[in-house]
Amino acid sequence: MSLSLYEPEFGGIKVKTVVTASEVKYPETIMPLSSDTRALMEGKAWPQSRIVNCPELDPVVNDLLPAYKHMNLLSNHEDTDLSLLLIRLTTEGLRIGTVALIAEGRNRYSEEHLRLFSMLNDPFATAFSNSIKYQEIIRLKDLLADDNRYLQRELQRLSGDEIIGKDFGLKGVMEMVREISQLDSPALILGETGVGKEVIAHTIYKLSHRRNGPFIKINCGAIPPTLIDSELFGHEKGAFTGAIARNRGCFERADKGTIFFDEVAELPLNAQVRMLRVLQEQEIVRVGGSTPIQVNNRIIAASHQDLQGLIKKGRFREDLWFRLNVFPIQIPPLRERKEDIPAFVSYLIEKKSKEVRLPTPPTLDKGAMERLMVYSWPGNVRELENVIERALILSKGEPLTFQDVVCFNDNDEQFTPPPSNDKLLELNVVISRHIRHALKTSKGKINGPGGAAELLGINPGTLRHRMKTLGIPYGRLHSAPIE
Repeated sequence: MSLSLYEPEFGGIKVKTVVTASEVKYPETIMPLSSDTRALMEGKAWPQSRIVNCPELDPVVNDLLPAYKHMNLLSNHEDTDLSLLLIRLTTEGLRIGTVALIAEGRNRYSEEHLRLFSMLNDPFATAFSNSIKYQEIIRLKDLLADDNRYLQRELQRLSGDEIIGKDFGLKGVMEMVREISQLDSPALILGETGVGKEVIAHTIYKLSHRRNGPFIKINCGAIPPTLIDSELFGHEKGAFTGAIARNRGCFERADKGTIFFDEVAELPLNAQVRMLRVLQEQEIVRVGGSTPIQVNNRIIAASHQDLQGLIKKGRFREDLWFRLNVFPIQIPPLRERKEDIPAFVSYLIEKKSKEVRLPTPPTLDKGAMERLMVYSWPGNVRELENVIERALILSKGEPLTFQDVVCFNDNDEQFTPPPSNDKLLELNVVISRHIRHALKTSKGKINGPGGAAELLGINPGTLRHRMKTLGIPYGRLHSAPIE
């Protein structure tokens, strides 16, 4: 007995299974058919079932027998002295394959045999159809898993393998990230636009026990208010005009994974109520549905706005803020961690050079890094990234100067590069001189108004750490003016 699938796009029949007296084979081999045979098989006049007691007189069987023998699907002693019963398997009006019963010798089958064998059309067709659908599901599942692995690798690549500044300006942030990553508690990331909140959120995900689950990012400000419930919680078929099928929302798709709500302050108040229920009960209800669905998510939220100020204005729910504010992480702006700028510049030049297709990353001109160090960077890391990309495009492979791409604010210190005949100083020497100048201006004062930290626009703790690294004395024992 053989079971085969007609493959018109390949111009032949794929033999799926062959059962003999001694073994079962799964060839999965395409047997080509002539154009005349294909036209005959596709014709409406071709019978649903038939007896073939003389194979050489049947064009389809006569076309297939040599291929059967070539693939050793028939015993060596079998030749054209065969008899066959053939059923064209159909389900819901669609042809899905053919089952053939083969016996040695001629004229072995009668009309009664054909009638009995034809009774097997429905169970054969149903089983074969289910098998094909199951194999397709397995194939799509493998493709989905492969796509998921690829997307996770891309997300990791785009986010970077390491956090720039983790040993300096972001050292405290990274300590908090390591603490919260091992828990399932919600995390709230706060900071100005462009400081890298998404990168920190993805780092928490990568270090957590949910790292093998999905990581879904939701930009709360980019979803229209009329679609926010459907996007987050899903909808049932017919829930609204255009809902032609059931749709799973982000909470269901991120089950056993992590959801990152970027700019969570942009969520409408009605969506905030439903999100609060998810945090409290770990269950959702699809739009148009009534049955609660259990979910298992880890929530990470981020915002550049003052959420407590929004609460006073009635634009953000206080109870939701209490649920999200379990473990707040404040990311300092780039102007408060300027010691990270050289590492950022090095990383971004190499990354952006590949994107703009430069053969080799250009070098920095004399004074270029100092220009970047004295700028206040209101757009933070994102602005620095854009500045470097523009400089690479304009440089045409020449050393980067940043003279035309950095626009200084009124409060920024105007930097005058050293004369062209000066010796190029090491970056640490330049930073050390700049800090000493600030200390001299503040008369050795670091904290408070008029202190060196305020003059340099960085955190006092960060300044002390940098002074210790550079060997610059501070404290009561060194209260004299520093030259």
